[in-house]
Amino acid sequence: MVEDLSSDPYASWWTHHATGVKTFARILLGVAFFIDGLLKFTSGYNNGQFLADVQSQQQSDPSWLNGWFQFWINQATNNSNLIVYSVGTFETLIGLALIFGFIRKLAYVGGIVVTLLIWAIPEGFGGPYTVSGSAATDVGTGIIYAIAFVGLIAISATYGSSRYSIDYYIERRFPGWARISEFGTPLWGPMHPPRGVTPKAPAA
Repeated sequence: MVEDLSSDPYASWWTHHATGVKTFARILLGVAFFIDGLLKFTSGYNNGQFLADVQSQQQSDPSWLNGWFQFWINQATNNSNLIVYSVGTFETLIGLALIFGFIRKLAYVGGIVVTLLIWAIPEGFGGPYTVSGSAATDVGTGIIYAIAFVGLIAISATYGSSRYSIDYYIERRFPGWARISEFGTPLWGPMHPPRGVTPKAPAA
């Protein structure tokens, strides 16, 4: 368990404001993810652009990835709108979960899965990685989002429950909720009350 140094007069500004900083980071990522989701419905990306992006990645990435991209080209040819709108729906829901701090464990894991799929399909793993021609200048945004979610998982596992979240108040009344909201609590088996949460006594 992390030692509470917030009352130490010699502690840094970051230590005194750790709760606010980690909450702000979660909400900021949630806002960005929520906007990403909305854009899937409003930007016109479903009008063949997704298919064009995957086809472009197939042409520029290594030949041994052709099977991967061909599979998604086949799916996009028949179900482009379904794919784009499904991703947009997941991004919107995950964004809201981050903003309000709801089922954070599932939201963080779901965020990693969605962003890695975005990175691996329309972003083509951030490629093309070539030594000449139109080589990539960065590794893609999807993988960076995934790393940000890993950071949130590390914060959650280290500091425990976030007071500025819906999960915190649900856990006070129903401690078992921590199984799907806190990384320090197992999905099954014996569990301890999540750190930072004082169980609320049932009403008489």
